[in-house]
Amino acid sequence: MSQKDVGNKVPIYKLKKTDEVMRYYDEWGIENKYDQDMLDWNYTGPKETAEVFMKYQKNTDAKIYDAGCGTGLVGVELQKYGYKNFFGADLSKKLLDLVPQNLYQKLDQIDLNKKINEKENSYDAVLCVGTFTFGHVKPPALDEFIRITKPGGHICFTINEGIHEEYGFDKKITELDQKNKWQKLEFFKSNYIASKDVNAWLGLYKVL
Repeated sequence: MSQKDVGNKVPIYKLKKTDEVMRYYDEWGIENKYDQDMLDWNYTGPKETAEVFMKYQKNTDAKIYDAGCGTGLVGVELQKYGYKNFFGADLSKKLLDLVPQNLYQKLDQIDLNKKINEKENSYDAVLCVGTFTFGHVKPPALDEFIRITKPGGHICFTINEGIHEEYGFDKKITELDQKNKWQKLEFFKSNYIASKDVNAWLGLYKVL
C-alpha cells in the first residue's frame, strides 16, 4: 500500500519530517482526540501486541520499555495481564501528558531516531507499537532496542505494511537475523487499524 493510499485514510501518514509529526501529534492530543480516534478506528495494535507478548513473558514484574508510548495504550493493555513495571518514551509531550497517572514508572520525551539514553541490558523487554510507520521511527532504532534489552529478553513491535520494504525494515530484520542478534518467535500480519484497512506486521523476537 503506497503512502498516498494510506494518507487518505490516516492523514498523519502523509508527513515525512519529525517536526511535522510532532506538531501533528501535539494538536491531535488536544481534548484527547487521539484516544477517541483510536477507539473510533478500532485500533487493535496495543491489544494484539499485549496478547502476543504475554504468551512469552510470564514474569509480570518484567521491566518494560514502551518505545513510542503515546497516551499509554500499550501500558493499559499490559496492565490487564498484571504487568506494571513500565517506562515510556514518546516524541510528543502533549500525548505523554495524557498518559494515565501512576501507570508508568517514568516518561521521557525523546526522538527514537536518536540514541536512547538508557544503559545496555537494562530492560527485560522493549515494546514498540504504532511507531514504525510513515514519517516516524526508522529501522536503526531496532539496534538500540536490542542494546538496551537483556539477553533472553524480548522485543515486540508493529511495522506498518506500507513501509516494511519502502523504509528497509525487511533488510534490517534480515541483517539482525544473520548477525544472530535475536531469534524470531512470532512474525505475522495483524489487523492493526481494521476500520481503515491498514495492516501491520507484528513481530516478537528474543534477544540473544
